[in-house]
Amino acid sequence: MTHKSRHFAHRSLIALAIAGAFPLHTAMAQDTQPVANVKGQLETVIVTAQRRSENIKDVPMAITAIKGDRLDVLTSGGQDIRFLSGRAPSLVVESDYGRSFPRFYIRGQGNTDFDLNASQPVGLVVDDIVQESPMLKGFPVFDVDQVEVLRGPQGTLFGRNSPAGVIKFDSAKPVIGKTEGYGSVGFGNYGAFNVEGAYNLPISDTIAARISLQSQNRDDRVTNTRKSAPTQEFEGYNDHAARLQLLVKPSRDFSALFNVHARDMKGSAMLFRANIMKKGTNDLVDGFDYDSYSTDGGNEQWLKTKGASARLRWDFDGLTLHSITGYETADFYSRGDVDGGYGCSFCQIPQSGPGFNPFSVETADLLPKHNQYTQEFRLESSTKGPLQWIAGLFYFSEEMQIDSIGFDSLAAGNPQSPKYSSQYQSTKSYAAFGSLNYTATERLKLRAGLRYTNDSKDFSADRVESPKSTHEVITRDSHNVSGDLAATFELNKDTNLFARLATGYRAPSIQGRLFAIGDKASIADAEKAVSIEAGIKQDLFDRRARISASVFKYEVKDKQLTAGSGTVNMNLLKNADKVTGQGAEIDFQAILSDSLRMTLGGSYNDTEIKDGSLFVQTCGNATNNPATGCTVNDTLGPFAGTAYINGNPLPRAPKWQGNFTLRYSVPVASGELYAYTDWAYRSTYNMFLYTAAEYKAKSLLEGGLRVGYKWENYEVAAFARNITNEVQTVAAIEFVNLTGMVNEPRTLGVQLKATF
Repeated sequence: MTHKSRHFAHRSLIALAIAGAFPLHTAMAQDTQPVANVKGQLETVIVTAQRRSENIKDVPMAITAIKGDRLDVLTSGGQDIRFLSGRAPSLVVESDYGRSFPRFYIRGQGNTDFDLNASQPVGLVVDDIVQESPMLKGFPVFDVDQVEVLRGPQGTLFGRNSPAGVIKFDSAKPVIGKTEGYGSVGFGNYGAFNVEGAYNLPISDTIAARISLQSQNRDDRVTNTRKSAPTQEFEGYNDHAARLQLLVKPSRDFSALFNVHARDMKGSAMLFRANIMKKGTNDLVDGFDYDSYSTDGGNEQWLKTKGASARLRWDFDGLTLHSITGYETADFYSRGDVDGGYGCSFCQIPQSGPGFNPFSVETADLLPKHNQYTQEFRLESSTKGPLQWIAGLFYFSEEMQIDSIGFDSLAAGNPQSPKYSSQYQSTKSYAAFGSLNYTATERLKLRAGLRYTNDSKDFSADRVESPKSTHEVITRDSHNVSGDLAATFELNKDTNLFARLATGYRAPSIQGRLFAIGDKASIADAEKAVSIEAGIKQDLFDRRARISASVFKYEVKDKQLTAGSGTVNMNLLKNADKVTGQGAEIDFQAILSDSLRMTLGGSYNDTEIKDGSLFVQTCGNATNNPATGCTVNDTLGPFAGTAYINGNPLPRAPKWQGNFTLRYSVPVASGELYAYTDWAYRSTYNMFLYTAAEYKAKSLLEGGLRVGYKWENYEVAAFARNITNEVQTVAAIEFVNLTGMVNEPRTLGVQLKATF
């Protein structure tokens, strides 16, 4: 490249950055914040989306990879896995439980189900092990090499319930013959104290170990105004996690990687705040105070998980055999005041509130029994010919028990109610899969994949209550064949075009939180998705910039939806005849100068429920007291308190999303001074299947800033998360009294880090 062309490219990049920083309703997006292989060029990003290591540009699907500085910045304030929300196009992560039970959405598809056996259409894979239970999906992100977000159905190679996509985490692995590691300590407001570190120990010429540790801690920051309640302070936590890996490689033909990991988290459940929304609007009430909470209930949450895996690899002439064995288990308890207030207006309690509080609901969910076992055998070609293939077998087994109990908030000491419900679920799944990659010409590469899956689920539910109890047993079996066809065409050495047709599948779901006489378990049949997408991946300006863009359209038949039950804290599963989605996504990253780097991107998702006969129960608070109930905007259904949802978008599915990062650095003395800012935007969304003025989340723009200095093997930095201190309602409880949940306020802190 000549001096003149370099100057032109440099000016063009800056102009593009300025134009992209002020988008019209779109926003921004991805990337890895890579370190260049060649000075002044972006590094090659390697992903394993197709179970092989490949250049991200050659993979015919929409992928975002996040690693390096960007991961460090996003987790610097002690954030849990929800920090990923909006950091890749079309990705949303939220929770009604707090630091546990994250719910993932890709291209609008997710699941608002709050029961502990909820299935999700987005798969989560950590170190090659599928994490099916929601309790396993919130494992802290630390000492992670890379996060990959694979959008669209992934039913061929990642078969457990992934019709919307897969999020894949790869931990930093042990390295033979090298001693290395890092340690960091951080302090922040609300008494935050975070410690993280990793140590790679070479034991011999053939064995290495890596220990990774993290501890995230914060004091309580919300105070109860009701001094007689069992819990007086909220929102503190102690979240500890560890991972030990052992790599054994006695020869070139065999290697074994063993992984043992555990998490111990104790803190507060999500706070449900009564009457925080203004009637007829989605505004917070005047005088809303984040730091205070009025409740007569108790609040406690803890989660303990542990697991182990063994990944074995044998290399033969032209073939590679993988055996991947995993075991995971979880123990969970979460108690909270669901009504979000105190007293009981319908019980003639003289004092109740804040505002109208019809009845008292204080419950706890427990997971006293859970275990998951997975086994995969995968055989793949390792030749250099035009045809490459993968074939494998997969087995999944999960056993769990869920207990739901209640407490009498109006009695001294909040005693446990004698009535409780239990659910028992046993799941078995078998699958056979295969894929072919064929280099048809020097420029054209084709891919085809196929998977057969057989699922069985045995479910039983009990409601224990004197003198009459309820027992229900349900069994569901299903099978499916899913697959995909894809092509990559090299337009030139810097530009690839791709197209992909894929199908996905989610097994039937069953829910049975039996709280009252007459309650019945609900069932959703299997859903099947068909998706088509096309896009471009291109390196620009002598690899100083990179862009990836895609358009997509999908249709899901018998889409599984989760509805509330009006006046009872219970989920109802339903199937919609059809749900459609379409949209576009873009990722862009650039080295603007020797001192300036940026990422920019966004997504547009248009989803629609298409079922003219489908109706759901709406907010029970309108029945309890119309003066303080929600304002439903949909066509009323055939029964009182119901509404049709045909034509509505999927819940928690913002139409517009984006993110933006900008990093500036300059040499100072023997080190580097830098500033890094990141922003994430999402537009409004419906909190539930129906539309109500109060239950439509506002658009949200959250930003972060990190300023630091690096020298030799050390780094010191100050950071802020949600720097504009935007606080708004992001979720709600629909059966009581405009009870909502809000996002986290501004976080400030400092961090010290040393590497060796």
